[in-house]
Amino acid sequence: MAASLVLVMVVAVTVRAMLFRSSLAEFISERVEVVSPLNSWKRVVEGLALLDLGVSPYSGNVFHEAMDILTALALYIVAEDFNRVVFRKQRIAFEFKKYACDVIPLVRTPKEMYHIPLKVALFYLLNPYTVLTCVAKSTCAINNAIISVFILATVKGSAFISAIFLALAAYQSLYPVALFAPAVLYLAQKHHLTVNLHNTAFLLYLVKYAVMFTGCLIISLCLSFFLLSSWTFIPSTYGFILSVPDLTPNIGLFWYFFAEMFEHFRLFFVCVFQINVFFYTFPLAVKLRDHPMFFMFVQLAIIAIFKSYPTVGDVALYMAFLPMWNHLYRFLRNIFVVSCMLISSSVLFPILWHLWIYSGSANSNFYYAITLVFNIGQILLVSDYFYAFIRREYHLVVGLHLKSKDGKEAHIVLR
Repeated sequence: MAASLVLVMVVAVTVRAMLFRSSLAEFISERVEVVSPLNSWKRVVEGLALLDLGVSPYSGNVFHEAMDILTALALYIVAEDFNRVVFRKQRIAFEFKKYACDVIPLVRTPKEMYHIPLKVALFYLLNPYTVLTCVAKSTCAINNAIISVFILATVKGSAFISAIFLALAAYQSLYPVALFAPAVLYLAQKHHLTVNLHNTAFLLYLVKYAVMFTGCLIISLCLSFFLLSSWTFIPSTYGFILSVPDLTPNIGLFWYFFAEMFEHFRLFFVCVFQINVFFYTFPLAVKLRDHPMFFMFVQLAIIAIFKSYPTVGDVALYMAFLPMWNHLYRFLRNIFVVSCMLISSSVLFPILWHLWIYSGSANSNFYYAITLVFNIGQILLVSDYFYAFIRREYHLVVGLHLKSKDGKEAHIVLR
């Protein structure tokens, strides 16, 4: 397994090195699908140049920024540790007869799960979205690395390190705050605490983690203040993320909508759009309280879809988790359609951009239409996996082959 992982890393580094030395590197670094006003490397360089001149990089509208191998290694270890958790839960479920008798085909086996960590690393390192992000020198790669180390610390049960890296991720891009809930649920289960708001031990642990996270975040903000001797970075970073003043086209849902929006409706719809990232956290926490890792995957996908300035690097991070749920394939309903939507939209992004910006034979409607297809594809992907996960859990308890009262095979409708 180690040799295979090293081989994947060598191939990934080789691909990136070849692209860095090619004429495509400059072209990729300008692509709006890969970089955004928040993670463009050029803006980082300009911000550092301004800082060297004694000018605050946040004084204008340029700088808004508060490792692929590291990310892949972290995700690899996460998948390995999660495999052990799955085996332990299955063993306990069978010992206490929580599973039906005919669910052997649904049970995960060591042979099936042996290559999952390698597949997770492969899905991240050789994903075209990850490669493009690296070649474009987007700081999204740094954010992905921080989030992956946060997940690793959470899986290992280290609450303090988990809180530190969650605070760093939130400090950089704000939206990872939504990962607080799955982290607390996973850590509570790791320390054998009953997840219940009436449980005093769980509430104390929740408060403890919240204090550590808040403290680390405040320290990060204060360090920024001491560096710049000003709090102007807060409206220039978090205010920028939340108010969406830069309407540069990207793969998200915000830019076109607010370009067409009447100004007196803007605040209301900004709130409506921004709340999407956090709105689903509570119901998902209730439904998936016993499955925090799947909750983490769904929450990462929601952030990638609904954040104000998304790039393909955000999509690559949650897609790396797909091999961990390969046992759900038998219950997926729209995987072929979703795959076609994501692949075709990825190909059409640069084509429609060229027709709009350079040829003048198309307009912004064409480009936004393909971003809608891309995001609808992501929503269908996540909802399909959520459906498959819930259905598998249902079959594990009630059985795989269900019969109606008249003895015929029953059909399940989840509502």
